Amino acid sequence: MAGGAVTDATIRTRFAPSPTGLLHLGHAYAALFAAQAASPGAFLLRIEDIDRERCSAEFETAIYDDLHWLGLDWPQPVMRQSDRLDSYAAALDRLTEMGVTYPCSCTRGDIRAALSAPQEGAPILGPDGLVYPGSCRGRPMHGLTGDEAIRLDAAAAFDLLGAERLSLHDGRPQYLSRDAFLSGIGDVVLARRGMGTSYHLSVVVDDAAQGITLVTRGQDLAEAGWIHVLLQALLDLPQPRYRHHRLIRDEDGKRLAKRDNARSLRALREAGVTPAEVRQMLQPIGA
Repeated sequence: MAGGAVTDATIRTRFAPSPTGLLHLGHAYAALFAAQAASPGAFLLRIEDIDRERCSAEFETAIYDDLHWLGLDWPQPVMRQSDRLDSYAAALDRLTEMGVTYPCSCTRGDIRAALSAPQEGAPILGPDGLVYPGSCRGRPMHGLTGDEAIRLDAAAAFDLLGAERLSLHDGRPQYLSRDAFLSGIGDVVLARRGMGTSYHLSVVVDDAAQGITLVTRGQDLAEAGWIHVLLQALLDLPQPRYRHHRLIRDEDGKRLAKRDNARSLRALREAGVTPAEVRQMLQPIGA
């Protein structure tokens, strides 16, 4: 495989879609990339369905149908995040006991208003949008109403670890300083209102539970890797290697979206496109 072949039979990768819409060519590329990177190891499927308001059984069934149509297979049973809320709650409790979490009642509007203050300087975009200014930092984790998000106190986390930088392997060793994390990523959300968890917390807990040794995903998630290695260090979880691949875009250079059903794998199937033709569209796989 171009861009860093993996041939160790112990390698375990995963494809982890959310059943909030139909899969498109970008998802096909990500799934095929992960499966190819695993060979001759194990390729696993995980359904990331913590957003119960947007997820549906229909879209979950479509994921299985589309992936089988592409010629992919995976061990059973499939891990579903909606079955693992207790695991995320336990991880969040552990982080709270460490003193690295705090409740946040800020809305997006509150965050934008705080960042518009002259003393804050220009707002910075991180992997989750605007970097949180820390308005609620220091609030105690008791007396919660259930209407708060729970954030990671990143500075407290670095202090607890005694770390001045993070490292991860993404084709080669890479490093990020504490200061760069605090200014460019900041206090990310670990549990969203009414959800009890977030993508960042769930993904590190699930990757460890599935024994994932190589995380493959789109380049748009590369910056999120720093959040994940910080959480892995705090929770004493193994750190996998990472491989971030190119994104599949439309003719205008825009990243494909689930809302564009005309570009979905189902639409291609119904139009008579074959799996071999889909693979040809996506060549080379591995970049």
